[in-house]
Amino acid sequence: MSELQFLKFEKANGAARISLARPKHNVLNLDMMKELNSVLESLCSDNELKCLVLLAEGKSWCAGVEVADHKPECAPGMIEHFDRIFELLDRLEVPTIAAVHGACLGGGMELAIGCDIVVASAAAKFGQPEIKLGFFPPYAAARLPEMVGESKAIEICTTGRIYSAREALEMGFVGKVAEEEKFTETVNGMVEEICAASPLIIRMNKRAIRMARGCAPREAARKTNDYFLNSLMKTEDTLEGIKSFEEKRKPVWKNK
Repeated sequence: MSELQFLKFEKANGAARISLARPKHNVLNLDMMKELNSVLESLCSDNELKCLVLLAEGKSWCAGVEVADHKPECAPGMIEHFDRIFELLDRLEVPTIAAVHGACLGGGMELAIGCDIVVASAAAKFGQPEIKLGFFPPYAAARLPEMVGESKAIEICTTGRIYSAREALEMGFVGKVAEEEKFTETVNGMVEEICAASPLIIRMNKRAIRMARGCAPREAARKTNDYFLNSLMKTEDTLEGIKSFEEKRKPVWKNK
């Protein structure tokens, strides 16, 4: 991986952490997007990975995308690189966690809701204020309706209102809110819970959930039952999980 200018990256015990690090509000520009895409591409082929956490340094988590990159001559390139972020996040077969503090606005909120789980500090603020500059948020327009319903999505995108972490939790696009003093502990606790499992079985759980998307209930059950019986039950780690339970010991995962 080449040297990073706008991000910080670390990986330990199966968990990768990417920190946005572009003072002062981690506003995404084209070079920062390219860096993020490069790191995400490398993680897509990491079979030892168990989860990814997106964090940020400074006062804001991410205050959006550079306004200058929205100009007509720049917009096609900006959309190409911005959309690539969500394509890669969707390709990742492990849970992705946005650990959000401070302002999470515009493209920053889109980046957060592009993750599987959003954990917010109590002081975090969310919003899609693009309308005030004559834009709409393309990823949020596609993603928010399935998270909060069409009515709330329209409210969020057409008022440009800023919401508290608690309001975001009530609407459903934030999964958990932690008090400031317990924020890091809460995020790390979730990571530890996930990373206690087999990397293979973590992936299979996420695949099972995704394969049921958009299906009628019985069709969804048929697909997940088939995957359970004909794929999951043939893994060494599932057999190890059963054996370790019976022997009252911690499992030793083989990722097979």
